[in-house]
Amino acid sequence: MNPKVVTIGLGYIGLPTSALIANNKIPVHGVDISQHVVDIINAGKIHIVEPELDKAVAKAVADGFLRADTKPVTAETYLVVVPTPFKGNHEPDISYVKAATTAIIPLLKEGDLYIIESTSPVGTTEKMMEYIFAERPELENKIYLAYCPERVLPGNVMYELVNNDRVIGGVNEESTQKALAFYRQFVQGELHSTNSRTAEMCKLTENSSRDVQIAFANELSLICDKAGINVWELIALANKHPRVNILQPGCGVGGHCIAVDPYFIVAEFPMESRIIAQARETNNYKSFWCAEKIKNTRLEFELKNGREPSIAIMGLAFKPNIDDLRESPAIQITERVLQDSGDADLFIVEPNVHEHKVFKLTDYQVAAEKADIVVLLVAHNEFKNLSFKENQIVLDFCGIVK
Repeated sequence: MNPKVVTIGLGYIGLPTSALIANNKIPVHGVDISQHVVDIINAGKIHIVEPELDKAVAKAVADGFLRADTKPVTAETYLVVVPTPFKGNHEPDISYVKAATTAIIPLLKEGDLYIIESTSPVGTTEKMMEYIFAERPELENKIYLAYCPERVLPGNVMYELVNNDRVIGGVNEESTQKALAFYRQFVQGELHSTNSRTAEMCKLTENSSRDVQIAFANELSLICDKAGINVWELIALANKHPRVNILQPGCGVGGHCIAVDPYFIVAEFPMESRIIAQARETNNYKSFWCAEKIKNTRLEFELKNGREPSIAIMGLAFKPNIDDLRESPAIQITERVLQDSGDADLFIVEPNVHEHKVFKLTDYQVAAEKADIVVLLVAHNEFKNLSFKENQIVLDFCGIVK
């Protein structure tokens, strides 16, 4: 079966997107640089934790509509869904997008549709268009190019890919319409058309807005700690106001969206993005503050009891009930605690991950039972049913105990 769609990148967004398209009986050829990932998918299995994804991939592969490989092939639509990490001082690195585009360029033909879904700095789609036409000048005005950011929540990706509204921006009106027709095949949410630069900025704006709101909550938590006020109670009461909706504080901000995307704006518009930049600093500082709080609690215990405490670090993922550790503040805190812990017994817990290449993981119930100090970093469901002993010290940075 000849593929109609090639997706470059089979990670947390690329694989669910590929499976969704394939389950709409559109043949998909998924591409990933990892042979291990390719082999797992071709066996009808998955390499990430995401509800309902296993069934979607198994069905798509069994029905013959999804196949993975390490190289792209000729198709009609090419989706770029690769990471966009940092380089230098939080400057966005679009080299993966360019590498994916380089792999596609020899395959492009008249009438093809090229879409970037990767979070990108403003102007990236136009840059890739110039790059493509520099290599293949005969394709100018003969292919369609657009940007359509994903806006899904890990843990609910398969539902949100179908039902969330999408913003779609082409480099021209013809490209926008071509991309709209493509997404209409499998998205039930409303499709909003714009230009590629606005669509790129829309993605960055959504996550920067969240980051600023979280920074306000995290700043409140620092103030309340100093003032001897329960921040969870305070926020619950403040939110009784009909026009106030303060988010819950945490141990920082992680993931490959909210903790990253604001820097794409700050890097390009440093003078104009002062609130956005300060929010990033506040949320990064919260992780450092949590680590210091754990360190001071450990020292106080040692002075009082004449021995090192055992400490349970509960949660490594960047948000509850997933296995995604990217940019996780809990990882940064755990690393700092490890550096400072001396001979203390450390129980590191992440119920959604079976093993970690750096940390030795412990069962959450065992850790909670044995620890003198329990540090709650991520509000996983498993932790909400734990009961703690009177002589245990519980540092709750995610609002489980309240």
